[in-house]
Amino acid sequence: MTNRQKLNFISLGCAKALVDSEKLIGALKSNNYDITDEPEDANTIVINTCGFIDTARQESIETILQASELKQNGNLDKLVVMGCLSERYPKELSKEIPEVDYFFGSNDHVKIVKYLTGKEFSKDDPIFLRSILTPDHYAYLKIAEGCDNGCSFCSIPIMRGLQKSRSIDSIMWEAEKLSEKGVKELLVIAQDTTSYGWDLMPKQYLGDLISELDSLDFDWLRIHYAHPAHLSKKIIHAIADAKNICNYIDMPIQHASDPILKSMRRGLNSRGIKKRIQLLRDVLPDIKIRTTLIVGYPGETEEDFKNLYAFVEEMQFDRLGIFTYSEEEGTLAESLNDDVSQELKNERKMRLMDLQAEISNEKNQAMVGKTLKVIIDDAGSKYSVGRTEYDSPEVDNIVNIKDALNIGEFYDVKIESANEFELIGMPV
Repeated sequence: MTNRQKLNFISLGCAKALVDSEKLIGALKSNNYDITDEPEDANTIVINTCGFIDTARQESIETILQASELKQNGNLDKLVVMGCLSERYPKELSKEIPEVDYFFGSNDHVKIVKYLTGKEFSKDDPIFLRSILTPDHYAYLKIAEGCDNGCSFCSIPIMRGLQKSRSIDSIMWEAEKLSEKGVKELLVIAQDTTSYGWDLMPKQYLGDLISELDSLDFDWLRIHYAHPAHLSKKIIHAIADAKNICNYIDMPIQHASDPILKSMRRGLNSRGIKKRIQLLRDVLPDIKIRTTLIVGYPGETEEDFKNLYAFVEEMQFDRLGIFTYSEEEGTLAESLNDDVSQELKNERKMRLMDLQAEISNEKNQAMVGKTLKVIIDDAGSKYSVGRTEYDSPEVDNIVNIKDALNIGEFYDVKIESANEFELIGMPV
């Protein structure tokens, strides 16, 4: 009997990278590998890196260095690095960290399996059925890879390439498999979900995909990473017509000052973004909007920031994430003078976060007394933590429940109190 190898797999970065990790783990588990959470116990370590912003790159490098110490000490047979950072800087990394046996790119699943097992597999092989790393009741569904948008600040096209959409048939096949596994909440992701299918021949569209996914047996479908310039009436009405789509959309706007939006190459001015938000709220009165912003972009004046602040105050976003600008090598914005100090970037971020805390607290207080459908993500002996349809895992608000409930099940919870980060209630 062949001895099975112990694999420690470390997945860093975004949900899209997590899906890549899940596919690879699924393949390796079927080929003589068992998964261990302890790097010290592993024969092989695979690290899926993130290369998007400074902090993520630093985390990736530190993780590789920690694993390389195990290799130096002779406790590790193979150390493999993949993902966005590896895709972008393979030569530099191999020179600086020679303990790594091989650096692979973001989409090298087949090559990695061959390298570690000696076997050839195609991406369509059933061996690539994912091994879900999220809790059993929810999973991400990646509908496209790469991006065509060319935003000035973003290095994703450099690392991931131009958009390559999957066919609706292949997406539906995977979604059906996830449903059979007991997944109740499906989170639809891509770099830009709203331009899904534009690169296919003949073209396919997100609105059509939503209708197809809605025919499956999921309780919740959730749309992430909608580009405001591509959020069409057809997509909005497809969401409205679907019975299982959450009243939630993740739509990064990045900024709201026209000169900054133009420099960022976002395709809409502030008036255009406002019209999209208004259309969403007109058609879907109960919709909750999550967005992300970048402060401290090159050339951002105090006037630009005031416009952004006023926009956030007016739009009353339900969920908000804020990043400080960091220069990305190879992007169009790299040629601009990064003239906003880090201190000022941090200050502007905090001012917006304070504003959003007030908005979030007010919105959460309005939920007190209501009974909401909640899915349970975590539970102890006396308390449970869940989410409403208005919240995505790990990034949004939570519901703290004063009772021990079953993970992955839905409950009606009456909200008794709230703060800017959470709702607190009891099951009814």
